[in-house]
Amino acid sequence: MSQEKIEKNVALLIVCILLAVIWGGLVEITPLFFQTSTTTAVKGLEPYDAERLAGREVYIREGCYNCHSQMIRPLRAETERYGHYSVAGEFVYDHPFQWGSKRTGPDLHRVGGRYSNEWHLAHLDNPRGVVPESNMPSYFWLAKTKALDTVGRDIEAKMGALRLLGAPYTDQQISEAKEALKDKTEADVLVAYLQGLGRTLSNF
Repeated sequence: MSQEKIEKNVALLIVCILLAVIWGGLVEITPLFFQTSTTTAVKGLEPYDAERLAGREVYIREGCYNCHSQMIRPLRAETERYGHYSVAGEFVYDHPFQWGSKRTGPDLHRVGGRYSNEWHLAHLDNPRGVVPESNMPSYFWLAKTKALDTVGRDIEAKMGALRLLGAPYTDQQISEAKEALKDKTEADVLVAYLQGLGRTLSNF
């Protein structure tokens, strides 16, 4: 079959493009299901507890991923600034993952433990109060909003759905989820999420 014949027949061209895309997708994606490094959690990795899961919901809702990535590439400039490069096993329980590519702000994958809770709360309330050159907007309302009234309302359902996707939540963890969020603000749970990022690997 000549190239000219394919190009002049729109239906045939569409079929050939679809076959090429399907074949290319299978060749690239299928091997990933058989590589244990991409499907097995790194040692010590635990699924997000109720507080951090709620914080992750705040992070996604507020669009933090638009300015912050959560994947450190294995390049010297990256590892010297941010720490050990990211490995696939750290993201097993992330649905969806927050890798991103835009860095208006710094990568946050290893931010856990680098700053105190008080620093994070002050930064969310008034970013320029702690980082004068920051262009991050203020999220002052997070400290005034109860997590249970927003991201925590359906926390048990979220944990149940994640359990279907492989997160090893127990019935007790799910049943105690709302109690864990009692009296927590959205700022509190977001800080809890940030404080847990990238702390599983010990060699960074």
